[in-house]
Amino acid sequence: MRAILFGGGLALLISLLGTRVAINLFTQWGYGQEIRDDGPTSHHTKRGTPTMGGVVIILATVIGYFAANVITQSRPSASALLLLFLFVGMGAVGFLDDYIKISKQRSLGLRSKAKMIGQTVIALVFGALALSPWLEDANGRTPASEKISFLREIDWLALPMVLAVILIWLIITATSNAVNLTDGLDGLATGACVMVFGAYMLVNIWQSNQFCQDNPGPLCYNVRDPLDLAVVAAAITGACFGFLWWNASPAAIFMGDTGSLSLGAALAGFAILTRTELLLIILGGLFLVETLSVMLQVGYFKVTRGKRIFRMAPLHHHFEMLGWEQVTVVIRFWIITGLCVAAGLGVFYAEWVARL
Repeated sequence: MRAILFGGGLALLISLLGTRVAINLFTQWGYGQEIRDDGPTSHHTKRGTPTMGGVVIILATVIGYFAANVITQSRPSASALLLLFLFVGMGAVGFLDDYIKISKQRSLGLRSKAKMIGQTVIALVFGALALSPWLEDANGRTPASEKISFLREIDWLALPMVLAVILIWLIITATSNAVNLTDGLDGLATGACVMVFGAYMLVNIWQSNQFCQDNPGPLCYNVRDPLDLAVVAAAITGACFGFLWWNASPAAIFMGDTGSLSLGAALAGFAILTRTELLLIILGGLFLVETLSVMLQVGYFKVTRGKRIFRMAPLHHHFEMLGWEQVTVVIRFWIITGLCVAAGLGVFYAEWVARL
């Protein structure tokens, strides 16, 4: 438990102080955000605001995690290292996207195919390693499972390894892009991620307390390395908290695709490694709604040849176009995230109580 406190606290401190340094450096280097011409006009004042702040979140998380392990003299687990690989790897894809935007002075970075190739490579490598027998622990547990899960593994929903890797790829790419779509207003995605990663920290702590290796029985959780995953979750939560100080309206820096793609992938990684894949739909309800709004808008536009459901997608821009202040949209969407997280944790705990 000390590692959780150290990891979260150090990551928060590094992010809080490091983001201030990044703002100064990125401003000097001209790493400013480009704004869509077809977006809300209120966003045009944000042109030139430093971006790629996700670099600070990633560095703060990695340093916080490894420092906590050194302080507590703990060895990094296979599950935590895999999650950090996914987190940093997807952040690298986002970094390339952000850098191209800056260097080419345009609002679009990597081509969609190139971005998808990068995401696919990282997700498939993660999936193959997470299911690999090479990473089994002494009790034969691999970091991920070939069974589909909600609150635990569903025994009758076991998949062949190839299909399981494909499912992992789908969850990772979908979630990383969902957080990327949500990152459109000052502090919106960052604040939402604080709550969802905080929820996964609690899930991991609970799973550690009811770990099958220590407390075998019908109530235990058959997962690998839950306590070490809780340290990673605490580090990401702390890093996002520190970054939110500077990212809240009016934002002094944006996380960019570097941050949104990496955070989305990490959320998917937690869902996969904690055997709570379908629970992510509840915990990350806001990200799901934002993604569905884009899908509905694009589909309806094509079917009706030009008509729209929303004034603009993703959904947060629709409410902006209706005249809501940005701060109002962000706070109300944070409230929705809080309700989703409360519902998800409630379902998770209720299932355990029902087994008593």
